[in-house]
Amino acid sequence: MTRPPETAGTERRARGRPRAWADTTNQNQIKSLDRAMEVLKRLSEMGSATLSDLAAALGQSPASVYRVLFTLEVRDIVDFEAVSQTWHIGAGAFLIGSRFLRRTSLVERVRPALRTLMERTGETASLGIERNGLMLFVSQVETHANMRAFFPPGTTSPMHASGIGKALLAAMDEGRRDAIIARHGLAGFTANTLTTRDTLIADLAAARARGYAVDAEERDDGMRCIAAPIFDMHGEAVAGLSISGPSSRMPNSAISGLASSVMEAAQAVTAGIGGRRHD
Repeated sequence: MTRPPETAGTERRARGRPRAWADTTNQNQIKSLDRAMEVLKRLSEMGSATLSDLAAALGQSPASVYRVLFTLEVRDIVDFEAVSQTWHIGAGAFLIGSRFLRRTSLVERVRPALRTLMERTGETASLGIERNGLMLFVSQVETHANMRAFFPPGTTSPMHASGIGKALLAAMDEGRRDAIIARHGLAGFTANTLTTRDTLIADLAAARARGYAVDAEERDDGMRCIAAPIFDMHGEAVAGLSISGPSSRMPNSAISGLASSVMEAAQAVTAGIGGRRHD
């Protein structure tokens, strides 16, 4: 019997990537698709935008940007609002993004812990992970208080100015931590942001020793965050839990008690996924 041409004389290859998968040169990029992803990313950052504003932000012609937007609109990846003449991220993008969250059961497992943590502390509870050297919010349960923190899933933040980000940095090995700092820098957002390597490393060492990190108005004036890491079975920090709220409800005198609740929640999730605390 003759073998099919694609398998003759060779073992069947996995089809996840072609033979030249390690080739990262520009020849493997589809330039039009790359431009479309650039448009989509910028629109998501802006929240909503007119065609002219989006084109200006991208440094591209309105005609080129419109062709991309029209193509994405056909797939429900973006929406157009005729009254305001603005473009927005569409439901199709949400559906695709939500499938990223379903790659792991972590989000589903953490949801009850987030709700309990919010009810216990009275502050917004969030789950975040590291993604490309940034802190990415993936789930949240908002407090019922009028003044509250809000980070929609998909929001990113520099790790050095984030409670969860610092909790994860504190649990990382030195090489990985330094690579993230070198890549993204230590931009200042408020007078309290840790913008030098020495001050950040000292803060991370303290966070690692006590088991939780604090964002003391380092990202936004008047807002604080307390976070603790979640560990997997290998003892690696794969996510972080936090509570965030106004400094008036989270004064220095309340930090220790609130941190105990955050650490208990993170430890419960760690145990629930079969993880172990980093030594």
